[in-house]
Amino acid sequence: MAQAHILLVEDNPADVRLTQEILRETSLDFELAVARDGEQAMAMLRRQGAHQDATVPDLVLLDLNLPRKDGREVLAEVKQDPSLRSIPIIVLSTSKAESDVRTCYDLHANCYLTKPVDLNHFAEMVQMIERFWFNLALLPPKSRSEIAAE
Repeated sequence: MAQAHILLVEDNPADVRLTQEILRETSLDFELAVARDGEQAMAMLRRQGAHQDATVPDLVLLDLNLPRKDGREVLAEVKQDPSLRSIPIIVLSTSKAESDVRTCYDLHANCYLTKPVDLNHFAEMVQMIERFWFNLALLPPKSRSEIAAE
């Protein structure tokens, strides 16, 4: 696979740093873009404003509890947009609430994972995401316009 483009939508700087460090330890050739809130995530995905040159991600890692626009709203908008809906979205949340899990799957999340509090378990989870989504799963091909924009 060519370089993997991942959008991490996360407002916690510690979780961002940890995810970056763990991904660097994998064999994945990746580019990680970070959105600190839901509005920035949507601007990046839609290539609006300051994000006109943003790369369409192969995968989105989405926190639920975000400022300005929460993860549920981001998930709903992405999955309702024909030009974005095929991008796989993995929800990463501290919430184990059945209502959150149900809501995310009802909104067509591709996967819902709870963030482990243990550092080693978090590392294992990120490595499993990398192995599954970039080594086993077939991701949707990008359109010609998306490739041309990169």
